[in-house]
This record gives sequence, C-alpha cells and structure tokens, in this order.
Amino acid sequence: SNMAFLSHSKKEIKAKIVYYGPGLSGKTSNIEYIHKKMRSDHRGELVNLSTSERTLFFDFLPVELGNIKGYRTRFHIFTVPGQVFYNETRKTVLKDVDGIVFVADSQRKMRDENIRSLKNLEENLAAYGKKLQDIPHVFQYNKRDLPDILSIEELHRQLNKTGAPFFEAVATTGNGVLNTLKLISKMVLKKLATAPANSIQESDEAFEEKN
Repeated sequence: SNMAFLSHSKKEIKAKIVYYGPGLSGKTSNIEYIHKKMRSDHRGELVNLSTSERTLFFDFLPVELGNIKGYRTRFHIFTVPGQVFYNETRKTVLKDVDGIVFVADSQRKMRDENIRSLKNLEENLAAYGKKLQDIPHVFQYNKRDLPDILSIEELHRQLNKTGAPFFEAVATTGNGVLNTLKLISKMVLKKLATAPANSIQESDEAFEEKN
C-alpha cells in the first residue's frame, strides 16, 4: 500500500509526488516553474538534495484542493536524476510514493530513452512490490515546441500502456505544467480519501527536516 503520512498535531496529511523520466526530459523545468508560480506562503523552499544528481525537492500546500476528513494535504514533490548510473537514488526517491508524473521527451531521437526510463520505473516499483497501474500517475509529453518530435499517438502507443491521463507540455515556458500537477494532485487526493485508514501511517516525525 502507499504510505501517506498523517500528522495529528498539524492536522495534515503528507503525500509524495515524484516526477520521473529520462535525463533532461524537463522534470527540473516542471518543478522550477511550479515553485515560481506557487504563492510563497503555500510552498516550502526548493531544496537541491544533490547538485550532481539533480534531485530536486520541495513541498507545498495546495489549500484549494481542500481537506480529507478535516486534514489538509501537504504535497512533497520530488524529481529524480535521469542518468542511468543514479538508479539507487531513483529507487530511494520512489519509496512510499503516492503519485507519479512521467515526463517524456517528445523528440524522435529520445524514443528509446523514454521507453528505457519507463521500464526502469516499473522495475524500481517492483522492488517495493508495487505496479505502476496501482499508483495514480499521469504522462506528460514534453518539448512539443521542438522540431522532429513524435506524434502524441506514437508516444501514447510506446509509453502509455495503462491508459493513464496525459498532457502535452513545453515545461520551459510552463505550458501544460500546472494542468499536469493539478490532475496528479487530485488523483492522489481521491485515492487517499478512499484509502483504508490503516494505510495512512501516523507520524509527526515523517519527512521532518533533519538539521
């Protein structure tokens, strides 16, 4: 089961969304754009966990998405490094994930990279005994402004085996970015709202910043 964290002291549920995809597909651009657009009192600081590995993280409180059983939901948003040799990091970041955005690079030359990254995502989830279709997820077909890109139909056929929702995007300009985030957030909330109470772990320590 997925593990959202429930903090009684803060009346808050914490859920984790991970942006996954091949190197330089636009995961970081998504995160940076979201952070820039978010009201400052609704977001935490953008933390670069490790520059070399391009793992970015911040949390935000999307109040407009409302409450679950009187608790507001704080989302923690992570990106993972795309490069092949950082697999341990990617696997660790996927632990207890509640929602996934797969950012695909629409360029024709990136076709195999996308497929490889998706396969890698499925393998890393399997290590935790999970399947992609059991976790709320959205596909984002990014870089639609570049020349020599695959059609949406082609990308869809190659990647979206689960029939998940998808968006076209140009993450560098923010096109499609907030739509992607809103939908994955809603899907995660819906799943949490119907989750058995015992799948939400109670903790006031979970995700606390270590000083």
